[in-house]
Amino acid sequence: MIEVLRPSDLPRARATGRLVADILQTLKARSAVGTNLLELDRLTARLIDEAGAQSCYVDYAPSFGRGPFAHHVCTSVNDAVLHGRPHDYALAAGDLVSLDLAVSLDGIVADSAISFVVEGDGGGAGAGATDLDLIATTERALAAAVDVVRPGARVGDLSHAIGQVVKGAGYRVNTQFGGHGVGTTMHQDPHIANDGRPGRGYTLRPGLLLAIEPWVMADTDELVTDADGWTLRSATGCRTAHSEHTVAVTESGVEVLTLPSGAAPA
Repeated sequence: MIEVLRPSDLPRARATGRLVADILQTLKARSAVGTNLLELDRLTARLIDEAGAQSCYVDYAPSFGRGPFAHHVCTSVNDAVLHGRPHDYALAAGDLVSLDLAVSLDGIVADSAISFVVEGDGGGAGAGATDLDLIATTERALAAAVDVVRPGARVGDLSHAIGQVVKGAGYRVNTQFGGHGVGTTMHQDPHIANDGRPGRGYTLRPGLLLAIEPWVMADTDELVTDADGWTLRSATGCRTAHSEHTVAVTESGVEVLTLPSGAAPA
């Protein structure tokens, strides 16, 4: 299903996007040495509930997962890159963390992800150059895709923009999991692969909401699945990163919805 929202739905989409972005920034600020992933999940649940919103993950049970996800945020650490299921793990200095969150507020969904490195406590290990490059590459790829979003553009244009950045930085691309449409539900068509040919695929139109999500692994494009049936890791154990925004296709171009409160519009 591809859902196109009405102009009157855009204020609700903006509110959901801000909520998702603000929760992610709160979680990042709480992600210190010793913070348990289950603590982050409980905090996410509380913030969603206080906002009068609903989690898109708790009851999420797609064909590629094993039963309901049963948590409120994806917490992927180091070699985990997607669908990281929160578990009893305390963050350590230098951990590369990706947080992915999707929430429904007043019937509209927004989906976003951020990656960062846990700062050392008392001068401990911090971010390495490889980690920072991984994160920066996903952020540049995301920005490149957002730059080509406009009415009349094709999904392949977005995929091509992402792939050019990722491959240009020397990384391989996995096209199995990527971006997608959102709206009143979390995962909709069109699928936005992280590489592709320009001028191909679905033609964008005003009212379409897209979750664009480049992700990279340092030295592979192969994934393995944890015993939990959800967490996807690099097949080689290498580090990974993931960035995602929900954007709205507007009459004049594009609006990034998942910016924190107070951030300048993109």
